[in-house]
Amino acid sequence: MQDSVTVHMAASPERIWELVSDVTKIGRYSPETFEAEWLEGATGPVVGAKFRGHVKRNGRGPTYWTTCTVCESEPGRAFAFGIGPSDKPLNVWRYALEPQGDGTDVTESFQLARTPPLRLYWALFGWARGRTNRNGMRTTLERMKADVE
Repeated sequence: MQDSVTVHMAASPERIWELVSDVTKIGRYSPETFEAEWLEGATGPVVGAKFRGHVKRNGRGPTYWTTCTVCESEPGRAFAFGIGPSDKPLNVWRYALEPQGDGTDVTESFQLARTPPLRLYWALFGWARGRTNRNGMRTTLERMKADVE
């Protein structure tokens, strides 16, 4: 009920962190989330800040808004947000940045909560959704890479 993709980018962790933590620009990179906006007066990526993302599931639909809460924000190192209730997110998406050679290894990952309904969902549809998520993470990271290199 989790997976990750890593892409090396010839850029500093600080430059890449600016991209992954600016949720208002996600539509440039993600194949599913085409826009996002900060909520409740939030203006940037601090722990506890809320935003909502406009998602077109599987790039086809359905289309819906989802509320997210920043749960990790360490400039140049990591950015993560949970989907659903801020105290018990259903899914956590994370970007980890690791300096490596001439640039940075960027890992995007997701981890679903281990609730009975999500376990059932993953048992039935995980093979397909997992593939979609891996492809989407790779697309997102490759688009970011094209911007920073």
